[in-house]
Amino acid sequence: MCGIAGFYSRGAQGNKVQAPEETIRKMAGSMGHRGPDGEGTWLDPDAGLAFGHRRLAIIDLSPAGRQPMISSCNRYVMILNGEIYNFNELRNDLEKEGRCFRGHSDAEAALEAMAAWGFKQALLRFIGMFALAVWDREERVLKLARDRLGEKPLYYGLVKGVFVFASELKALRQFPLFAPTVDRNSLALFLRHNYIPAPYTIYEGVYKLGAGQVLSVDGGCYTDLPRPEPYWSAKEIVERGLSQPAPDNEQAAVQQMHELLKDAVRIRMRSDVPLGVFLSGGIDSTLVTALMQTQSSRPVRSFTIGFREEQFNEAKYASRIAGHLGTAHTELFATPQDALDVIPKLPDIYDEPFADSSAIPTYLVSRLTRQHVTVALSGDGGDELFGGYNRYLWCHTLGRWVRRIPRPARRTMQAALKTLPAAAWDGMRVLRVQSLADKVQKISEILPLENTPELYGALISQWKRPCEIAVGSREPLTAVTDPACRLEETDGIEWMMYTDLRSYLPDDILVKMDRASMASSLEGRAVYLDHRVVESAWRMPLSLKIRGKTTKWTLRKILSSYVPTRLVERPKMGFGIPLHQWLRGPLKAWAQELLDEKRLKREGFFEPSQITVRWREHLSGRRNWHYSLWVILMFQAWRERWM
Repeated sequence: MCGIAGFYSRGAQGNKVQAPEETIRKMAGSMGHRGPDGEGTWLDPDAGLAFGHRRLAIIDLSPAGRQPMISSCNRYVMILNGEIYNFNELRNDLEKEGRCFRGHSDAEAALEAMAAWGFKQALLRFIGMFALAVWDREERVLKLARDRLGEKPLYYGLVKGVFVFASELKALRQFPLFAPTVDRNSLALFLRHNYIPAPYTIYEGVYKLGAGQVLSVDGGCYTDLPRPEPYWSAKEIVERGLSQPAPDNEQAAVQQMHELLKDAVRIRMRSDVPLGVFLSGGIDSTLVTALMQTQSSRPVRSFTIGFREEQFNEAKYASRIAGHLGTAHTELFATPQDALDVIPKLPDIYDEPFADSSAIPTYLVSRLTRQHVTVALSGDGGDELFGGYNRYLWCHTLGRWVRRIPRPARRTMQAALKTLPAAAWDGMRVLRVQSLADKVQKISEILPLENTPELYGALISQWKRPCEIAVGSREPLTAVTDPACRLEETDGIEWMMYTDLRSYLPDDILVKMDRASMASSLEGRAVYLDHRVVESAWRMPLSLKIRGKTTKWTLRKILSSYVPTRLVERPKMGFGIPLHQWLRGPLKAWAQELLDEKRLKREGFFEPSQITVRWREHLSGRRNWHYSLWVILMFQAWRERWM
């Protein structure tokens, strides 16, 4: 796990980078948290190219593992962020072909694989998470690539004709003449999603390389960026899985997935530094922990964070599971002040507006874990692949219920629900339903909708019409809103899982984990995102993922071999914080300053009227608008820090 940065100025209409070595050191140095164990640079002055690298040493701690790295044939130079887990197997094949090695790092195996088999062919043989750049000294071509599921980040753009790239946006800000401008269209996307989906970023002219994509940059004179190309497509994998499912053999399918997950865990336990696991006590992390412990000769180090607020606390469940599995367990109970102290750090950790509030506990558990180990396995991806989110069941059930009602009747019902003020619903205490007004509001919004994509889009949108809030914006289409992204085979639960795989997973969940862990110089490894697991999961019928109201059926079946059902059978909990309470309490003054109506009007990014209404309703306790307000607050905090 590392940080990479670089620039390529040849053909930039004569624009040469002044002090290139100092520039690349500054770019890489801004990401010291991603690589505290070493730094390196490599320059080709004739090509106008520079590579910078910050190292977090995981495999081969010797100088032989340092980057930038030059291939044994002297043709290729590479910088890589991430891990290639099957490096031993790659190395064995390469040595049979006569390739020589100086060390035993995964980076060297990846570089020699590309030199021996070609760039794309090597990528397809990698099992891992990575973002990398390779310079072909013979053909004078720079190539970038990102792993299949988008675990590792890679940003790029043009600055005065110079191609620049890095693991984090803060590195691009170190490049001379970089003058960032807020992309108002991306701001509209942020208001809808809580995050900015790839390929967009908060800056005009700067992009994220998409998951499973490569980008080739030659030395020609250009004013436009080259177009990325896929080497692996989630859409193709999903469509193939739905059209060509595995034979209908329940026992064989569960056993195959069991073996795949065991191997995914096995190769992710390869490390020359201490290793552990995030254990929340849920299905996904418990299974990862169990598979680790069965393949370890000593107790696995497991880590959990807990909260005193009962509805947010998973520590007690994790502790029971750790006791049953025999792990060496560590837990931290975070106080509200611990969490509040993280909030001012969020703009620096994430570089662009990011409004998933679970980023706070994720950072806290990463910081705790790094005090003991350098690598931690996680259960990220299990929900998206095996149908774990409650919204899958909700959308499916609500969709069937809504479609039974004739459209005119639905519109009449919606109008009636909207005429009653929130206070009227709050007065119905006898119903004993928490946040009744909020629930009624959601129901009124979904009544006119006709299909699952529309229903899903409404439920995940923080602001339903973001262009009314983001001044001067025009919202681009995304995997959630673009009809072209819909699967021909289904618009049901599979469509939601596929959409999460393409957008929510890489642009929210994996961004959260990467930045939170890297801010603490900790490497996180996601077992379920082994591409072999992903491809096999999409060949399984939906009935092996969701059965009745039981989600993640296959994972539960596998887990029952290791842990008693009573230890994991409980309602799903989000990894959250009591944000709605904090905005009325310890965060009130901070939020009030950032949401001040005159300030919003003066700064010119938001139309303040709807924001002000929601803030007042939230403070009064009549409604809970904490999620939609948090989006605004995270942009305001980011802008205050960076712009």
